[in-house]
Amino acid sequence: MNLTKAQKRARIKKRIRKTVKGTPISPRLSVYRSNKAIYAQIIDDYNGTTLAAASSNEIGDTKGKTKVDQAKEVGKLIASKIGGDTYEKIVFDRSGYIYHGRVKALAEGAREGGLKF
Repeated sequence: MNLTKAQKRARIKKRIRKTVKGTPISPRLSVYRSNKAIYAQIIDDYNGTTLAAASSNEIGDTKGKTKVDQAKEVGKLIASKIGGDTYEKIVFDRSGYIYHGRVKALAEGAREGGLKF
């Protein structure tokens, strides 16, 4: 049984989401990575609402910045939108992506912005 890359990621994502759940006290920081952009959402799974969202399309001038730099900026942007002191703890959902490169940079940017996870 040969699985495509997308099918493998979907399987990993499903396995991760069994344990990673966002609550009103500690919401989930979800990451989506496309070839051109990176997106982040802070989600309360208990109420089914998105509390904040940010993407690399919102940054503005990306000329001369690598995708890793853009991801770090998105992490800082999502942290500023939600307010670093509003939530004591956030649960990080990497959505089946390897914690490396852009996903890691987004997480580090969010931590620099004041989020704790």
